[in-house]
Amino acid sequence: MLLKNVPGAGVCILLAAAISPVSASAAACEALSSLPIAKATITAAVPVPATATLPAYCQVKVVAKPVDDSEIQIEIWLPPASAWNGKYLGTGNGGYSGALGYTDMRMAITRGYATAGSNTGHDGGDMKFGAGHPEKIRDWAYRAVHVMTETAKAVVRAYYERAPAHSYFTGCSTGGHQALMEAQRYPSDYDGIVAGDPGNNRIRLNAGFLWSWLAANRDAAHPLPASKLPLINKAVVDACDALDGIKDGLIADPRRCRFDPGTLLCKGADDGTCLTASEVAAVRTIYEGARNPRTGERVFAGWARGSEALGGRGGGWAAYFVGQPEPARSEFWRYWVFDKPDWDPRKFSFDRDLTDADRKVGFIDANDPDLTAFQKNQGKLVMYHGWADPVVPPEDGIRYYERVAQAMGGTVAVLPFFRLFMVPGMGHCGGGPGPNTFDMLAALDRWVVDGTAPEKIIASHSTNGTVDRTRPLCPHPQIAKWSGFGSTDDAAQFVCAADERAAAGSR
Repeated sequence: MLLKNVPGAGVCILLAAAISPVSASAAACEALSSLPIAKATITAAVPVPATATLPAYCQVKVVAKPVDDSEIQIEIWLPPASAWNGKYLGTGNGGYSGALGYTDMRMAITRGYATAGSNTGHDGGDMKFGAGHPEKIRDWAYRAVHVMTETAKAVVRAYYERAPAHSYFTGCSTGGHQALMEAQRYPSDYDGIVAGDPGNNRIRLNAGFLWSWLAANRDAAHPLPASKLPLINKAVVDACDALDGIKDGLIADPRRCRFDPGTLLCKGADDGTCLTASEVAAVRTIYEGARNPRTGERVFAGWARGSEALGGRGGGWAAYFVGQPEPARSEFWRYWVFDKPDWDPRKFSFDRDLTDADRKVGFIDANDPDLTAFQKNQGKLVMYHGWADPVVPPEDGIRYYERVAQAMGGTVAVLPFFRLFMVPGMGHCGGGPGPNTFDMLAALDRWVVDGTAPEKIIASHSTNGTVDRTRPLCPHPQIAKWSGFGSTDDAAQFVCAADERAAAGSR
């Protein structure tokens, strides 16, 4: 999206020297309301005064209509020129919601970034918005973030009379999906990208929810109850916590955990402290992951041991497929794939129906492992994933990273521009007993600006506002190894090193 032949001076307000910088900034902000942008309209440009938690900024609202049946709401926040760090940060969304990422935008503006978010082309989280509206699905899948990015850069250029020195994108969950989509489809949009717990393998993620719900409800009269998830989680942690040589309540790599839910099988009547035979079978099936019943091929990763009762952003097993009347994202199949409001999830074919979904809406996936164009553009990509993520299986995130490495010459070839950090004990985009607070954006900025690649990133865990554990996050496939001395809650006692047991422990 380009400006319609508007010279920079057309937006600049010529003010007398006696006028204060604050007034000049406000006038320049309001002047943006007349800035013409192709296939978009600025509906508001207003100065927002500082508050106790946020600095002053210029708030710009835009409605973009890049194609017929597309209407994308965009919000851009611009700090005063004196407070601007010279950079732009695009922000992602969550789920299928049209809510802007205001948390990330607030973080950005306090750090001096010009920032933007979009509603991905619709409001609310009801997926019916895509029924009969394929262009709105494309907006959600990839177009809205790209249009937001081009629009924001045009507004930034007009307001400051220069382009941002560097442009970054950050997002988790669907925001992580959007991050990878940007790197794959629009490699020149951003110099650096942070992709957290990405749901980029979207069709099969939704199939995974369905698979796990069917497993949990195989015995319709006695489904796996959500009340037993903490019981399972405790048994898993007790069995696998010490596999890394440290007993700290964390499972460093769930792929090495061989916990069998059969150890919880009831010896007599079900008193709530054991699992029935059907419940044992259900948990095993969820761990195993979705398979094509015709070929036996595994079509999606199973949920990791240790993720059963964790929350974080987006909830856990109980929010997606255990104790629910139907699988999460049923609307995806009803309205986006089959166009059948009365679709019955029990009749789903993990062979034929997956093929049909790929054919109809395959463009929503961000699975392309060839990031050559992004690399050639000097782009840097930081991805992270919680090892205890109960929403997007961590194995799927690792699998994407490894596919990129395979396609581009191996891990050594991708480390100069793409690094994955696995987070032990973290749920979906946060939460869990592991260190789950870290600054990926700062690490990305140093990598882009100074060329300093992140060799480790310090993460912390807090209880009641007090930090009680720190731990380094290491570039995959390295792990954090304890020195054998000092506290295992102190990051200084760990080093990032190769995991010699990984090959034997991985599936």
